Amino acid sequence: MNSLYLLIPLSVLLVFVIGLLFWWSVRSGQFDDLEGPAYRLMMDDDRPPSETKASDSKADTPAEPDSRDGD
Repeated sequence: MNSLYLLIPLSVLLVFVIGLLFWWSVRSGQFDDLEGPAYRLMMDDDRPPSETKASDSKADTPAEPDSRDGD
C-alpha cells in the first residue's frame, strides 16, 4: 500500500510529461508532412548528360607536369 503513494504520483507525472512532449511536437510541425520525405527520396534528381560528360572529360586529361628547377 505504501508503494502506491509513490507510484501513482510518478505515473501521473509521467503522463503529464508525455502529454507535454506530444503537444510540443504537434505545435512545432513534427507531424505536418508524413509522406513527403518518403516520396522525395524516390524522386532523385538526375543530372543532365552535358554535365556528366564535361566532368568525365576532365578526368581523362593528363595533369600538367610539375615544373621543378634543379631536379
